[in-house]
Amino acid sequence: MPQMIFVNLPVKDVAKSTAFYEAIGCTKDERFSNEHASAMQLSDTIVFMILSHDFFKGFTPKPIADAHATTEVLICISRDGRAEVDAIVEKAAAAGGKADIREKQDMGFMYGRSFEDPDGHIFEPMYMDVDAAMAAFADDSQHVSA
Repeated sequence: MPQMIFVNLPVKDVAKSTAFYEAIGCTKDERFSNEHASAMQLSDTIVFMILSHDFFKGFTPKPIADAHATTEVLICISRDGRAEVDAIVEKAAAAGGKADIREKQDMGFMYGRSFEDPDGHIFEPMYMDVDAAMAAFADDSQHVSA
């Protein structure tokens, strides 16, 4: 079985957040969902666990961060191309999120944008051409002097 990641995210409104994550391409796994939580599957190995604040509090002794005021984590997700990066950001904005909370990143070999979900959690969809990145890094290392 491949190793999986489950990203637990506290949200104010489970139903609203479930609709948002469905809009950006996640599928709700009903087996692990109820009025307090939604398991939102992005891929075979990535699941966002959308948890009500009361339910989330049962997993940590720390207070829940207000992600609109404090950065708690940056969730970088790979996409298969630039168009897919643009598409997920546009879907996020149309579903009640906030697109491009910082400038787009375009390094030629890597392209990234950002969005916030309705609770302020920051996502950074990105595409990288690994071969072009390795070539760029190799070129940069030739210009570094000791």
